[in-house]
Amino acid sequence: MKALLVLLAVSGSALASDADLLRCRAIPDVSSRVACYDAIPVATTAPAPVAKTVPVAPVATAAPAAVAAPAADPAANFGLSASQMRKSDEPNAIESTLLGRIEGWSPSTQFRLANGQIWRVADDSSGYVTEVENPKVKITRNGIGTMFLEIEGANQAPRVRRVQ
Repeated sequence: MKALLVLLAVSGSALASDADLLRCRAIPDVSSRVACYDAIPVATTAPAPVAKTVPVAPVATAAPAAVAAPAADPAANFGLSASQMRKSDEPNAIESTLLGRIEGWSPSTQFRLANGQIWRVADDSSGYVTEVENPKVKITRNGIGTMFLEIEGANQAPRVRRVQ
C-alpha cells in the first residue's frame, strides 16, 4: 500500500510537469517559450541512497564558449505540413528586381536580386523573356512550401531555391 502511495505521488508531480511543458511548448515566441521553460519548478526528491561511492578523479575540460540551448524534441513537429510549421509572421512572397539583363533561364540558372539574395532554378524548366534589363520579380511560396520565381514579362514561373 505504501508503494502505491509513493507511485501516485510521483506520477502526480510528473503530470504537473507535463502540463507545464505542454503550456510552454504552445508559446510561439522563442524567447517567451524559453522563459516559460526556465520558470518551471523542478521537483526535487531525495536521492536514493548509494550503496558504494567510488571516488572519481576530476577531469580537466575547457569551458565552452557558448552554451547551446537544448534541442527541441524532434518528434514534436512530426506529421505537420510545411505550412503548419511555418511561422505566422513569415511572408508568403517577396518582391524585388533582378540585377542585369535577362533573356531567359534554363536548369540551374542563378538569379541575383537587388536585395542581395541569390536564387537558383531548381527544376528542369527553360524559358525565354523579351530581353529586359532589371525586370521586377516576385518569389511566391505555394501551400506546401515550394518557391516560384515570377519574372515580369514571362509566361511561366520556374521553381527556385535560395542559394544565398
